[in-house]
Amino acid sequence: MRKRYENLDRVENNHSFKALSQWRKERRAKVKNLTIQIPQAENKEIEALQLNRDKASITWIGHSTFLIQLDGLNILTDPVWAKWQGTDKRLTNPGIAIEELPEIDMVVISHGHYDHLDFGSIRRLKGNPTYYVPHGLRGLFVKRGYHKTVEANWWDSFANQNLKITFVPAQHWTRRSLFDTNSSHWGGWIIEEASSGKTIYFVGDTGYFRGFKEIAKRFHSINYVLMPIGAYEPEWFMKTSHINPEDAAKAFRELNASTFIPMHYGAYRLADDTGPEALDRLYKEWEHLKLNKEQLRVLDIGGTLWMDAE
Repeated sequence: MRKRYENLDRVENNHSFKALSQWRKERRAKVKNLTIQIPQAENKEIEALQLNRDKASITWIGHSTFLIQLDGLNILTDPVWAKWQGTDKRLTNPGIAIEELPEIDMVVISHGHYDHLDFGSIRRLKGNPTYYVPHGLRGLFVKRGYHKTVEANWWDSFANQNLKITFVPAQHWTRRSLFDTNSSHWGGWIIEEASSGKTIYFVGDTGYFRGFKEIAKRFHSINYVLMPIGAYEPEWFMKTSHINPEDAAKAFRELNASTFIPMHYGAYRLADDTGPEALDRLYKEWEHLKLNKEQLRVLDIGGTLWMDAE
């Protein structure tokens, strides 16, 4: 019998067929302008990223996919270049073509949903990366020939050169077929560089939950938080598993982190909100809370933040 994973406090994401039908009915009644999209960066630094082996950088490729360069290593989060999610076509092109990536050393996966784990994209990666995945997913990787795959439960840590990576809780769920619901785990990844003390928290996919406070207790100096802000509408349906922009700002404050980089918006229509709507709500909440504007770093698709210049 397969193990089934749970959220903290056994919070469940169970919706009845009636609730699903109600959401679909609401969606048909809504009119959304999908012609306005998140912009691509004007000056993409692709060649610099390809050659870089000593500077620290974060590049948003789109959705939950980032290229992180740290300690001379090229790291990808949830690498997805897929043009489709089900019957919905991707709304914005990836910020960097997969062929333009440097050789990848590490890949971290937050969970098994198709918009976060796409083997079609993984097959096209350059290099021979080590894959760090939630517990329950290693078999899918080994089956496809990826034997350099490490499974993690919450709070497990691993070393790679001078980096320490830790799998931390999130509030979500997962499924890749009709019969494997929650048979693998989900979470976020915290990447720490020993020499510089730089710490990056890739949140993954999550609803707002008390786990942010627990993470703050264990990690006292988080520099960069890659935080989801989209796929929250209708909130009565999505709230358990997808954080809205206001709660994302609240979580950032609880983490006592330095810099907020939003993600998980604008690439796919996974819910009824749009990318520009999510970003607008985040800006308004930032102003409402009177947070330091310099702490919010919104990247265009394909945009790069050089950490050493901060």
